[in-house]
This record gives sequence, structure tokens and C-alpha cells, in this order.
Amino acid sequence: MLDGPRSLRPASAHPFSRALILAIVALAALWLPAMARAVPLKIGGSLCHATKSAALPIDAPPPRAYSCTGEPRDYQDRALWLHAETAALGLPPRGVSLMLHHTRFDRMTVFFTYADGRVVRQGVTRGDYGTFWRIGGHLRFDAPLRDAALTDVTMRFDHLASHTLVRGRIVPTAPIGTELALVAGLVGGALTLLLAGAIYNLCLSIAARRQFLLWHSLWATTVFVWGTLWSQFALWVVPGVAGTTAAQTSTFLAVLAIALATMSGATAIRRGVLPRWLHIGLFALAGANALLGLSVAFTNAPISVVGLLLEVFSLADIAAVVLAIVIGWRRGSQEARDLAYAWAVPMAVLTFTMFFDFRDSLFGGGSQIMVLFASALQTVWLSIGQTRRLARLRVERDAARAAELELSELAARDPLTGLLNRRGFLARAEAMWATADPARGHIALLLIDADEFKAINDRFGHETGDTVLVTLARCLSGMEDARTIVGRLGGEEFMIGVAERDAPAIRALAERARALLGACDHGPVTARRPVTVSIGVAEGHRATGFQKLYGMADRALYDAKRLGRNRVMIFGQANAQAEIEFARDQLAFDFAG
Repeated sequence: MLDGPRSLRPASAHPFSRALILAIVALAALWLPAMARAVPLKIGGSLCHATKSAALPIDAPPPRAYSCTGEPRDYQDRALWLHAETAALGLPPRGVSLMLHHTRFDRMTVFFTYADGRVVRQGVTRGDYGTFWRIGGHLRFDAPLRDAALTDVTMRFDHLASHTLVRGRIVPTAPIGTELALVAGLVGGALTLLLAGAIYNLCLSIAARRQFLLWHSLWATTVFVWGTLWSQFALWVVPGVAGTTAAQTSTFLAVLAIALATMSGATAIRRGVLPRWLHIGLFALAGANALLGLSVAFTNAPISVVGLLLEVFSLADIAAVVLAIVIGWRRGSQEARDLAYAWAVPMAVLTFTMFFDFRDSLFGGGSQIMVLFASALQTVWLSIGQTRRLARLRVERDAARAAELELSELAARDPLTGLLNRRGFLARAEAMWATADPARGHIALLLIDADEFKAINDRFGHETGDTVLVTLARCLSGMEDARTIVGRLGGEEFMIGVAERDAPAIRALAERARALLGACDHGPVTARRPVTVSIGVAEGHRATGFQKLYGMADRALYDAKRLGRNRVMIFGQANAQAEIEFARDQLAFDFAG
């Protein structure tokens, strides 16, 4: 069963029903002309059978040894012979090829018998298909062209696992090359899409930290490996796996893909949406399928019995996934809706293949090639869908971050002047000072206070006072650069943080700030009296800290106010300045006397 037409049952594929239908129609259009010329081989129909000891000579038994009715029995440890007469099949006497799908056997031999009694023998063995294998899972045996007509085609299988796995057809040799080239291109394209989808979904699972994307990546990888073995692409690299090894591994991978697809679907819907018993049921079904696949693939269990049981579990798996999607949809899960859109068509197709046998359809690939194409399309769709979903989430995240930054910026700004408030100034000043290069100069804090600001409020009102503060802030903000930041401490006090400047440059900056602010145009207020400022300056280094600098600058500002306002005072220079002022005042008094 599993090496035959229904060997892979992924629980998801391409949701584009139109695209899928168009793809199937296109394949059918290419397949039907060749199918009209192909003759399918069926035991009990076009093929007669006989069972002999594998130890007997390789020569074909006589025609009377074959039975053309019923099914062969007790051949697994012996040699199964299948025989067909070309005349009875309506085949041309020349220019035909036998196309067989690879399966589990130790050796296979083909006999082409001609009217003159000549017999041409061709064969393959387990692990060595020679030059007879073709992409698409086929073995091709060409009947040599001879003057005598071809009368019989006979096949011998040694230790065949199951006669139900034998799939073959006889086709005209001329067009089969074109068909095989087309199949190779389509299968190669599907495998490429699966591999790209597996890698992409793995990257998405890491970036988005979504578990179901990891499961889907594992599913796509499993289907990719299954496809390379089933189609025989793998024989380019490891020819020794030809035959039973490839068929057994393909069976296990096919069932494993079902389990991984179930896990992907179960984990796609967030916890809490589905009932706990349904989650457990999905995981249990996935595990049961994997265990049954192992028994079918690598044990001697009867394929017909275990295969039927596996088919039942696969249908139960699909039903459970459908139930999960329905419950999730009804509970408002967007993930469930995405799964429904993505999996509706493929699950319907998958169920359809369980009840209808495609055997020799689609270039002889049957439902396997159909599933491979659908899986590739599904992977592309889910990759695109998840990319769009993650892109929307990223846009929403960026918008949230922008709003957060905006709120953070607003929280760090003074609402009246737009300058940094104390908290915002402190954060940026400490960051600037932490990266300052001591070799380029000192760091400094300048505290600025508008002189006699209370008189402005008393005379012109607080609204005018606010306007004066806004004007001072506008003039002060023009001094900001990479190593200079400006803020409002509160009331009529402002501050400037600087880095990487020497003492003369710091003093010059302070004097420029005093002059600039003293020259601000305040309209009617300026007409009555100028608005001057006093500035206290504290210099330090990165280890000084804001609080210490602030205390030093505050004392310097106090000295500037005490010594007459409208001036710059640097911390530590207050006594010298006081002595100079006293000497100047004393000199003026003596001169006046």
C-alpha cells in the first residue's frame, strides 16, 4: 500500500484551489495523450502469474504454467512470474518500453520474447539498478528493435514484498523520453521548492519563535527526503539504496510526514483555544502513525493488514485536524482560519486519494507525484502566508515601539518649553559623559537662572512669564550639538551639559550662552527691561557624577547671583572674583573721594 499509489498522506497542502486545479488540469492535459497510448499492467487482468522456487533457473516457465485469474500466493520467499502477450494487449509489434515503478524486491528480470524465438533479457537487483532507473520512480526496459515481432513480455520478481505494489505499463518508446524529461523537470522543481520552503520556515521559526513553523520545516524536510528517494533523484548520490532500502525508507518518511504535519497543525493554534483532550488526541494520533510506519517499513508485518490500519489512522488524523480547525475557528482563532484556508483543498484531495486508486495516472507517478506537487505548492503558500502575517506583526510591533518611544520622549521633555526635563537631561547627560574621551577635554554642567524673573511675573503676569521662558528655551536650543545638550531644570532655571572641552572653551561657551540669552527679544518685556541670566559652571571628569557636578554648579550660580547677576561664575573661582570686585569697588571709592 505504502509503496503504491497512496504512500504519502501529508495533512496540508496548497490552499489556492484555483492554482491547484489549474496545475492538475495542466498536468492532465500533458498526461492524457500519452495515457491514451499506454497499456496498464494489472495482475489478474492483463498479466498472468506463476509462482516458482527462486532456486530454479532464470529461464521463464512455459505459458501453461501461468494462471490468468485470481491473485498469486506464497511468493514472498519465492519467485513471482508475470506474463503478458503483446497481441492480447493490442500493442504494436515493435518500439515499445516497459515502465515499472520501483518497489521492494531482491531481483527483477524482464524477458522480451520475439516471433523467431529470440529472448532478450534485462534485469536489476536490489542496490544496483544500473542504467535502468529514471526520475519519477520508474524502471525503464526498452524492447530492442528487431525484424521479428515482439510477442511476449515476462517479468520475474525474486522475494517481492507484495504483488499489490507492482505498478507497470507498456508504452510506445518514441514519446516516453519526452514524458520522462517533463517528469524530471516537474519533480526537480517540486523538490527545490520543498527544500527552499524547509530552510525558509526554519529561519522563520527561529526569528518568530513559533513552534509550529519548526514542525512545518521538519515536515517539508521529510517530504523533500521522501521525494528524492521515491523519485530516485537520490540514486545520483547513493545508488546503493535502490530498491528495497529506498522503498522501506520512503514508507517510513511518508508516515513520519503525516505525524509532523499533525504536530504542525496542533501547535499552530495557540494553547487554550483547543480542548486539552483534542491536543492530546492529535499528539497521540501522530505518534501512532509514526509507530505504524516503522512496523510497515522495517518489519515483516503483512503490508495489507498494517497498511489498512495505517490508512484508518490517517483518516482519523485528518478528521482530528479538521475538528481542531472547526473548534478554533468558532472560538475566534486567526491561526485556525489560516489553517482552514491553507489546508481545505489538500485535505480533500488527500482523502480522495485514499478511496480512489490513481496507480498509473500522472505519468505513472500516481498519487505520489500528485502529493509531491501539492506539498511543494503548500510549502510555498504557507511560507508566503506566514511572511505576510509576520510582516503585519512587525509593522504593528514597529508602530508600538514608535508609540513607546514617543511616549518615552514626551516623558523626558518639559511640556512648556520642549526642552529635556531633569530626568531626560540626566539620562542623556550621563550617557554622553560615559562615552566622553578624557583626552579631548573635561565634562561640565552649566546651571542658568533668569535674573529677577519674579518681577516679570509680578509685573506682566505668569502667562507673559511663560512666554519669556519659551523664548529663552528657543534661543538656548540652538546651542545643542553632538557634545552639548540643553534642558530645563524647573521654574526659570535651565542647564547645559557639555563634554570634551577644555577650561577656556567651557568658559567661552558659558559667556556665549549668557550673551545669547541676554539678547533674546521678548517683545514688550524687553522694551521695559532686558532679561539677563546668571550662569554657574562646574567642571569635572566621567567619575565625578551628576549630583556632585550639580552641587558645584549650584554654588557657583549662587556666587554669580551674589556678586551682581548677569555673569558667569566657575566653581572655585568665587573667592578670587570677590577679591577682584572688592578691589575694583574700593578703587572707585578712593577715586571718588
